[in-house]
Amino acid sequence: MPSVVSLSNAENWESLLTFLPEGWEQKAKELGALVRIRRFASAEELLRTLLIHLADGCSLRETAVRAKYGGVAVVSDVALLKRLKASGEWLRWMAAETMTNWVEKQPSSVFGRELNVRIIDGTTVEEPGSTGSTWRIHYSICLPSLQCDEVHVTTPKEGESFKRFSVHPGDLFLGDRGFAHRTGIAHVVNGGGDVLVRMKLTTLPVLGADRKPFPLLVHLRTLPGTQIGDWPVWVAQGQSLIPGRVCALKKNKAAAEKSQRRAVRESRRRGHVARPETIEAAAYVFVFTTLDSRFTPAAVLEMYRGRWQIEMAFKRLKSIIGLGHLKKTDVEAARAWIHGKLLVAFLVEALIVAAERFSPWGYPLRQEELQVPLPMERRVIDAPPS
Repeated sequence: MPSVVSLSNAENWESLLTFLPEGWEQKAKELGALVRIRRFASAEELLRTLLIHLADGCSLRETAVRAKYGGVAVVSDVALLKRLKASGEWLRWMAAETMTNWVEKQPSSVFGRELNVRIIDGTTVEEPGSTGSTWRIHYSICLPSLQCDEVHVTTPKEGESFKRFSVHPGDLFLGDRGFAHRTGIAHVVNGGGDVLVRMKLTTLPVLGADRKPFPLLVHLRTLPGTQIGDWPVWVAQGQSLIPGRVCALKKNKAAAEKSQRRAVRESRRRGHVARPETIEAAAYVFVFTTLDSRFTPAAVLEMYRGRWQIEMAFKRLKSIIGLGHLKKTDVEAARAWIHGKLLVAFLVEALIVAAERFSPWGYPLRQEELQVPLPMERRVIDAPPS
C-alpha cells in the first residue's frame, strides 16, 4: 500500500510538510533527535527516512536501502535503529501537536487535573517476510500529552492485563473489554488507582447490594431513550469486594443493529451460535468504573469516549498502514515506534480533515505566509491639474 510519503514525488512531500506543527525542525535538535549531523543533513531527511519505516511498515534494513536509492540518506539499519530510539520524544511532540491542530478536540472531562489518565492497550506486530515472527506490544499512553510512559513486549500468547503495568496513586486506567478482569482491576485498586473498562455480560461478573450476581441485562432493559444508567456493584476478588459502578447507555437504532450484526458474525467466526442475551446486550454500551459519585455517569461515559477518539487513530493503522519491523527486545525502540505510529495516524487524520474542509490547493498555508500587513496610511490624492 502506498505510504503517506512518496520518495518519487517531491510535490507530495512538500505538501505533507505543511501539516506538521510549527517549529518541528528546531524541535529535532532541542529534543535530541538531531544532536549531531551525522548520516542526516537535516531534520527533514531524518523524518522522511523514519516515515519509510513507520508509515510503509518496512524493516529497518529495507528502510535503509530505500532511503539510499531514493536519494534521501545513506545510513545502515543499525544506525537507523539508534536514531529511531533518539527520536522518540521528538516524534511524541509532533504527534501531540498534530492532534491538537487537526484532530477533533477530546472531551474536557478526560483532561481533569485530578486524575492521571492512562490509555492501556495492546497491539500485535508482525515482522515482514514468510518467516517473520509475531509479537504483542502492551503500552500505556497518558492523556492529553500522548506520552507513552510504559511499554512491554511479549509473545502473542500473553494476554492483555492491567497487572502488567505499574500503578501510582491518582492513575485512571482506561481499557477496552479485553482488560475487564477481576485480577487486573484489583491490581490497580490496590496500587491506589482507578479503572474504567468496557464490559461484556460474561467477562466481568459483578455483584449487587445483596451480594448476589447483579442482573445486568435486566437493568439495561429499563433504560428508555437516552437515559443513562448508574448502578452500584461490587467485584469479588479473593476474600475482598471491590466497590464500583456500572454506567450504561442505550445505542440508537442504527448503531444497535450494526453491533448486533457484528456480534452474530463474531460468534459464527468462532464456530458457535450467538446467545440471545449476547445479541440483546450489543444494543447497549456499559462500562465498569471504580470512580466515585463525584464523577457523574455522563462524565464517566464521556471519559471512555475520549479514550476511544484518540485510540481510533492508532487502531486505524491496523487496516490502513502495515505494522513494521522492530527490535522487539528493545523497550526504548518500542516506545519510539509507538510515538511514530501515532504521528502517522494523526497525519492521516489531518489529511482527511483537510480533504473534508476542501481548499482549492489541497493543503494548509504556512503560518508565516498568513501574516496580515499593517494597514497603509490613508492619503488624500490630489486631483491632477486640469
